Amino acid sequence: MTLQNSLNLNKLSKIELENIRHIAGSHQMMQTKLQDYANKCQDSQIKQMFQQGAQSAGITAQNLTNSL
Repeated sequence: MTLQNSLNLNKLSKIELENIRHIAGSHQMMQTKLQDYANKCQDSQIKQMFQQGAQSAGITAQNLTNSL
């Protein structure tokens, strides 16, 4: 799932900002793990599924990071 709308960060508390950073970091980790799984797959359909998941996680992480 990718982030579709921009965030209004003017009204967020420090804790909420830290939570967003944590979520972005989790998505970066998901991207890395899913890409690693894709690299190890022999089945082309499963490989593609992992690659698409990795791409989606990377986009979400980037969007969250750019919003900060």
